[in-house]
Amino acid sequence: MFKLGQRVVIMSDLFEQGLPVGEYGYIIAYDRNADNVFDYVIRVPKANRNFYVPTADVELEEVLVRLEVDRLEREALIDFALATHNEELFKRIMNGDLEDAEEEDAEGEPQTREEFIRQVHLKAWI
Repeated sequence: MFKLGQRVVIMSDLFEQGLPVGEYGYIIAYDRNADNVFDYVIRVPKANRNFYVPTADVELEEVLVRLEVDRLEREALIDFALATHNEELFKRIMNGDLEDAEEEDAEGEPQTREEFIRQVHLKAWI
């Protein structure tokens, strides 16, 4: 649940009410009526109007900025890997870091009997 006064961006218009998609607004009230599908009342300064919106129609501006920064960082790393012909970096970026760690575990030396038993007991504990 968003706090009052938080800046949000209108992401969609599910109920086709003529919301200015892509514009920002501020949460000015909660709609606590259980019979209503709308969760918030937002004020959109550019439209000079208040709108009733469900949670799915709005997103915090900070979240969107963080997602955009992550996307730009990933694209820059891909460009760098391609420019320097760094195949290992390119594969790690494209496949994700988690899969790379799993491959390293699989390629390692065979486990000793004691290590195997310790891992089984650890997993059984959890």
